[in-house]
Amino acid sequence: MMRMVPIPLADGSTALGVEVLLPKTTLLAVTTDKGYIMCGALDVALLNDRLKDRGIIAGRAVGVRTLEELMEAPLESVTGKAESLGITVGMKGADALLLMV
Repeated sequence: MMRMVPIPLADGSTALGVEVLLPKTTLLAVTTDKGYIMCGALDVALLNDRLKDRGIIAGRAVGVRTLEELMEAPLESVTGKAESLGITVGMKGADALLLMV
């Protein structure tokens, strides 16, 4: 099953939360027009290395089980392009999304 929900951000804009229920795991992502944050399934190293030319703005939080937890969790890793926008490891997901709108 898949669920998509609007996620209000502190600046008044809205992101899109996506929850995909899979056997024994749930994929979580919150996206804006510029980038996204995602659960531990995101391979940041792949985005930074093999897909570097795409300039993907993304961050990864681990140990989250809900979209709400993803918004509050500190980012464990971020892409180089995200870093260039001021998004850092340890930043809360919600704060990172504000830099992606």
